[in-house]
Amino acid sequence: MLLFTRSAGKNVTLGLFLLFSLAFAPRLPAGPLPGGEEEAPLIDGPSGAEPLADDGEFAFEAPPLVLEVPGFESRSFNDIFPGLSLGQKSIAMNGRGLRHSFEKDGFPALVPNPYSGINLLDGVAAKKPSHIIEALIVVPYNSRELDFLDIYNALRKIKNIQNHTVSVRGNEVKVFADTTRLESAQKRRPVPDPPPSGTLPCSETMYLRFVDQYMGDLYIRGEVSIGLYGITYSLSNFRDVSYSIFRIMKAESFSAVIYLEPVKEGILVYSVSGFYIPGFIARRVNLTPSMNNRITVLVNWITEGLREEENNIQRGHFYRQ
Repeated sequence: MLLFTRSAGKNVTLGLFLLFSLAFAPRLPAGPLPGGEEEAPLIDGPSGAEPLADDGEFAFEAPPLVLEVPGFESRSFNDIFPGLSLGQKSIAMNGRGLRHSFEKDGFPALVPNPYSGINLLDGVAAKKPSHIIEALIVVPYNSRELDFLDIYNALRKIKNIQNHTVSVRGNEVKVFADTTRLESAQKRRPVPDPPPSGTLPCSETMYLRFVDQYMGDLYIRGEVSIGLYGITYSLSNFRDVSYSIFRIMKAESFSAVIYLEPVKEGILVYSVSGFYIPGFIARRVNLTPSMNNRITVLVNWITEGLREEENNIQRGHFYRQ
């Protein structure tokens, strides 16, 4: 049995419980002993018969062998984004966060170190979006450092997204009237968010419905995947987005990939979002600020969830497959 535990969010302890049974060990054949004497059989019985014995005489439980495997050293914000200016880094860490938007012929501005193993842009660009929005923020630690399980539990509180507002022309505007988890893509019955988890899966898929105040119902597929240094949360619309009788966006036309990593300074939250708007609509209506507001809501929701997890110290975290 393999048991993965975590000690203080830093080291991973690998406990191996080894059970040995001598019942399956091959027996040495009887033969002559030194001095010419014959070895007596273990028991009397027909030739070739297996000896009868109590299993307890041949089995024992070995003490657990515990190996301490050092955890990976946390990377720094600068390790992942070395190309940012001091001013940009300050904005990313002061609660405001950085934003950058560009169209399909433009260029990204928030580019991770190519050796960091983080590449969200290619996955979003593969869907051929007309508009792309980048966002970057670092949520500093306050009372304690956060780990993967804290991040995972923060991402599961879907109902809390509806509580967040954005500032538009000096007014606080609620973007989503309701956000809820669904039973499945086919059975779109609302289900409550699960309680906080004590285990970390390798991956998870969830189906969500966001009731947008201005765009109607958004049916979102959320996919969580665990990486070496961080957690990736991918969101995409698995149904068309319509307003009244008009289709605004085809299925799979919206994609938001959010990457979260515990770094030395806090939790790094980096996202790349893309959406496709037909040219004749884009020339008449600038939807980039509207989509940016929705990304802001998601980032603020994640930030709040991380703060809640920071105040909720959980022990006995386990990892499952």
